[in-house]
Amino acid sequence: MTLEEIHGQQPMPEGHDWMQGAGTALRELLVSAQRRGCLTAGVYESAKLMNVDPDNVAFCVLAADQEDEGDIALQIHFTLIQAFCCENDIDIVRVNDVAKLAAIVGPSEDSGEPRDLHCILITNPNEEGWKDPALEKLNLFCEESRNVNNWVPTITLPE
Repeated sequence: MTLEEIHGQQPMPEGHDWMQGAGTALRELLVSAQRRGCLTAGVYESAKLMNVDPDNVAFCVLAADQEDEGDIALQIHFTLIQAFCCENDIDIVRVNDVAKLAAIVGPSEDSGEPRDLHCILITNPNEEGWKDPALEKLNLFCEESRNVNNWVPTITLPE
């Protein structure tokens, strides 16, 4: 029995097409989550939420640009968040373009100020029965990545 048979889906496309599909699904999920009010942005805000209500977290995105790679404090936070997500069965991905992420998510709705997008959590909405197809695609993408020992896959966001 194959994974596709278990999940009742078509076989996953190989290579670049699947990565593009994951990027598109991530964009759709972020837009949908923001519209529904179930998006938390910021390393500290995310850590607080994960500490208070980890069962409500459905997905995690870590984002860093090339210049962020040298930020030791940020990398420590990422390591701790990754460990927490693995411990609590929360799917997690990395994005290497904070500017594209900012274009999708936009500034803070409260103050209009740019916000910390290094960590974004998608929480479960209060609506019963809400199933986001983009979240399901990303969950499958993460599961397939873990099967090839890629525990925190990197996704490229579409233009």
